[in-house]
Amino acid sequence: MRNLASVQRIWKIGPIEGADMIELAQVLGWKLVTKKGEFTQGDLAVYFEIDSFLPIRPEFEFLRASSYRNTEWQGEGFRIKTIKLRGQVSQGLLVPLETVASIAPGYSGPLDEGTDLTEVLGVAKYDPPEVESSTNMGTTKGRFPSFVHKTDETRVQSITGIIDEMRGVPYYISTKVDGTSVTMYAKDGAFGVAGRNWEYKLDDDSRVYEFAKDRGIPEKLLSLGENIAVQGEFAGPGIQKNPLRLKSTEWFIFNVFHIDRMEYGGLDELLEMSKLLGVPTVPIEETGEAFPYGSVDELLARAEGNYPSGVKKEGIVIRPKTDRYSQAANGRMSFKVLNNAYLLKNG
Repeated sequence: MRNLASVQRIWKIGPIEGADMIELAQVLGWKLVTKKGEFTQGDLAVYFEIDSFLPIRPEFEFLRASSYRNTEWQGEGFRIKTIKLRGQVSQGLLVPLETVASIAPGYSGPLDEGTDLTEVLGVAKYDPPEVESSTNMGTTKGRFPSFVHKTDETRVQSITGIIDEMRGVPYYISTKVDGTSVTMYAKDGAFGVAGRNWEYKLDDDSRVYEFAKDRGIPEKLLSLGENIAVQGEFAGPGIQKNPLRLKSTEWFIFNVFHIDRMEYGGLDELLEMSKLLGVPTVPIEETGEAFPYGSVDELLARAEGNYPSGVKKEGIVIRPKTDRYSQAANGRMSFKVLNNAYLLKNG
């Protein structure tokens, strides 16, 4: 589970040009605007990442004018998102450590740097439906298959140590396609399809299954004779406002997963799978034999740009050419860098 609320150290505080009442704090790889004088460099504080959905509490009422949401899928709360104040991009929220005692007086756990407080403070991820209501992805069969990992990349600002781990490693950078996650698999002689959170029935009501049948994907995956899953982004008309301006639905693949070995294939295997299935990979923007980027700011600049349609792209995903473990991520060496211009426009 993502640590949306955690104890973090403010490693730098500085002025914002032309601003007398606010200043810029830096936590992990994130930069955020705070009230001047509220914190000092080196303080521990509770940091809420963007996408946090905070409960209705007196301690958060100062957010009501800017952040209150009441949705049919999550109810009431305060949404933390990317904003710009006095020309400065701000990503997240800081509150004093004392807030923990106020919200959860019975909490007796640690308040050390890095302590996860997501559940303690009742924070959830702001999670709107990924697919527009006009899109019929299918009838749910059950939860997402337990034998495949869900597709969810961590933002580089939360795991800045991964940049050092990537230094000198053969790598590739792909475009983050703004659609909805779709997994197709062959297991024990059976074919299946799933979205981000659910598996779908294989019937005529499933847009995903109809696409798979049209491309002959069930037969192609089953012909491999192993338990395997392929994951990608389903994009096109009726999905996430179709920022790529596609005229028909497409599936841009980005993962090949060997179920029995619980291992991901590398870039070469991804390209081979693309040819076999007759579907594109996510656009590969850059490859190299030694990862050259050394800071979050460099990567944020690299993530800027547009889709071929001219619409601001969501960002990029960075991985080594051959799958490997990351200590910083405590898992797969893979991370995303979102385009701040996209976040400011789309929330």
